[in-house]
Amino acid sequence: MNKVKVMTIFGTRPEAVKMAPLVKELERREEIESLVCVTAQHREMLDQVLDLFEITPHYDLNIMQSKQTLTGITNRVLEGLEDIFEEVKPDIILVHGDTTTTFAGALAAFYKKIKVGHVEAGLRTFDKFFPYPEEMNRKLTGGLADLHFAPTNGSKDNLLREGVKEENIYITGNTVIDAMNFTVDKDYIFESEELNGIDYNKKVIMVTAHRRENWGKGIENICLALRQIVESHEDVEIVYLVHLNPIVKNVVDKYLSNLDRIHLLPPLDTKETHNLMNKCYMVMTDSGGLQEEAPHLGKPVLVLRNVTERPEAIEAGTVRLIGTEEEDILKEANRLILEEEYYSSMSKAINPYGDGKASYRIVNSILHYFGFTKEKLGEFKR
Repeated sequence: MNKVKVMTIFGTRPEAVKMAPLVKELERREEIESLVCVTAQHREMLDQVLDLFEITPHYDLNIMQSKQTLTGITNRVLEGLEDIFEEVKPDIILVHGDTTTTFAGALAAFYKKIKVGHVEAGLRTFDKFFPYPEEMNRKLTGGLADLHFAPTNGSKDNLLREGVKEENIYITGNTVIDAMNFTVDKDYIFESEELNGIDYNKKVIMVTAHRRENWGKGIENICLALRQIVESHEDVEIVYLVHLNPIVKNVVDKYLSNLDRIHLLPPLDTKETHNLMNKCYMVMTDSGGLQEEAPHLGKPVLVLRNVTERPEAIEAGTVRLIGTEEEDILKEANRLILEEEYYSSMSKAINPYGDGKASYRIVNSILHYFGFTKEKLGEFKR
């Protein structure tokens, strides 16, 4: 084999952020022919990341539709990739994490007997509906994968319990840390004038909350708690990056619009998001990725969910899982706002998710698997 033909497949902004540094690393290696296919499960937000990292896909399925369903996404990815695989015949495809693109991409490769590498493998909540549909997407992808790039020892242990052979698991760290080394700038000036106008010497809380399992009462409780937080603390400002889905946006607008020191902004691009996180005091979120990103910047995270597939940060002390009950949110937020020692213990805890070399390890692992190197190279340890 002269070169390994590697096709990277992704379709949403979170996937793109975490796959972009891997694409760049693949392109640097002489032993690899790197190809990129995007599904555009999310169109505009995906394109922002492609522009930021200067990635031009070789193939673009452009599947996004208004009011798209999980079934529709799955069907369009399967059908679109079938023709591409017939043409390209990659040696291995790489998918990331837990999106519908990820699962459908792995399934399409399996149907063509193409090897599958799963980046960010082994995360589990052990409840198939939390988060939905992500928990089953990543578990089913794990069943189809040949190479499992686990970010942590805990993720590796999950895979071993499911019967994955140890020789097919590589502990790499998380590629999002690689990405943040590119995006974060301590002297950053925002494109948003509203963000530039905020006094970051205050205790600025960055908030995201939009997951399906929080629709309805969960989002309402979060909003009511945020309202009380700013009313109780004059030195606090809140920046809520509000998902454009009307199911979320209408509730947030109802409870939080036109309130002093609460800034409701649409989702930001990746660079703006990472730099807002870097300037803020703490993060409150139901996102998975922010649980990895914020600790890298020394920002405590309150997770607005009842379960998480990222227990390592809880064990390290950088994250607290608090659910969506109004009283619980207030209690934990007030502790971080008022108790300096408690805040310091979370902000100075070691991030267990990476050292900025995950992409390097993943590419080395692929080359090892295809016989270009004789031994497994060093794994990520924290």
